[in-house]
Amino acid sequence: MVAALRYLGSACGRARGGFPGACRPASGRPWSQCGGGRSTSTSTSTSLFDIVIVGGGIVGLASARALILRHPALSISVLEKEKDLAIHQTGHNSGVIHSGIYYKPESLKAKLCVQGAALIYEYCNQKGISYKQCGKLIVAVDQEEIPRLQALYERGLQNGVQGLKLIQQEDIKKKEPYCRGLMAIDCPYTGIVDYRQVALSFAQDFQEAGGSVLTRFEVKDIEMAKESPSSSKDGKPSLFSLLNAGEEIRCQYVVTCAGLYSDRISELSGCSPDPQIVPFRGDYLLLKPEKCYLVKGNIYPVPDSRFPFLGVHFTPRMDGNIWLGPNAVLAFKREGYRPFDFNARDVMDIIINSGLIKLASQNFSYGVNEIYKACFLGATVKYLQKFIPEITIGDILRGPAGVRAQALDRDGNLVEDFVFDGGVGDIRNRILHVRNAPSPAATSSIAISEMIVDEVQQRFEL
Repeated sequence: MVAALRYLGSACGRARGGFPGACRPASGRPWSQCGGGRSTSTSTSTSLFDIVIVGGGIVGLASARALILRHPALSISVLEKEKDLAIHQTGHNSGVIHSGIYYKPESLKAKLCVQGAALIYEYCNQKGISYKQCGKLIVAVDQEEIPRLQALYERGLQNGVQGLKLIQQEDIKKKEPYCRGLMAIDCPYTGIVDYRQVALSFAQDFQEAGGSVLTRFEVKDIEMAKESPSSSKDGKPSLFSLLNAGEEIRCQYVVTCAGLYSDRISELSGCSPDPQIVPFRGDYLLLKPEKCYLVKGNIYPVPDSRFPFLGVHFTPRMDGNIWLGPNAVLAFKREGYRPFDFNARDVMDIIINSGLIKLASQNFSYGVNEIYKACFLGATVKYLQKFIPEITIGDILRGPAGVRAQALDRDGNLVEDFVFDGGVGDIRNRILHVRNAPSPAATSSIAISEMIVDEVQQRFEL
């Protein structure tokens, strides 16, 4: 990783269809990996770009990279509201490089995950980013799980997942000496990586190609620039103005990859509020260092299609730690990583505008069980002992948490497909909202970015 990255404001105005005149940088902080202070200027300042991408997580950064590599003549900027990049969903990710076994055959999610895993491995090799292809066992511990396990194996074969094998008890012991199980799927292609490191490498590629990254710029409003003409020379609508407390960024086109705030950012441009984002917190436990020998690779339960999440699993980390989890409980704040984090607006949106009540009624016992396990470590340990009986409550510590941006429709259904929203009226061909980039978005990030850029080219007629 480079010691410092640069803010290339001089890229403005040089693109095909770019804007005449000089560009002045907004007073948000140009991002570099060495940090640096935010400008203290209080006067309104303006920068002009061809395309602005809102959101500095792994999907936004991968998309920015793909876009500038495909269109190097365009002036492109990424805006991020935090002081650094990739610190929310990307920075709280489990780090698993998924194989693509779980998803419906021929579905976009399945294709993007299988393609994305291959691309992530290739990218890490090119950039010298460390990863471990430690594999994964999906383990059936009860007889009733075996038919579901076999069906999942067949699904993985249909999806083209590499190296899958059904193994019996004796082979489970060879792979994971302390794990008990009746049968398992061996997924040798599954790995682990630090996704924040990957995302920052995407940012480095983007800036080296001439893009700019501006942090501490929270988009408060999206509107048409007031003093610009009603249409440009090509007959298209006037410029966008992205506002943040006295700062202004102007551009011809906007792409938003705002994660936990994707619905709110979309609404700023007059788009539909649906699907709504409901935040689910996932709490992890840590295996004490002296007990990490109990786990070699990823160990997952057999998923139950009646419930919306995969369940608690064992995940090795690049730093040598072992994470146990996550659970899935409602978060009362969109960036609420602690149990008692609370935001009144976020809670009201959940209650009034989303389909959470219907989801909760459909999965009541599951939800109660998740809350119970979150409160009482003993309940989680009892579940973990189904897989590794040697684990005791004295072997674990409470660990970090992440918050998942779960898109939910009004009927309480989890939105599992990709959702794009292009705005209404004159701005229809000028703005693209990535409303939902479903899990496993980190694994699929490079493949997703190519799909997003294809959508950008078609909508914006680049």
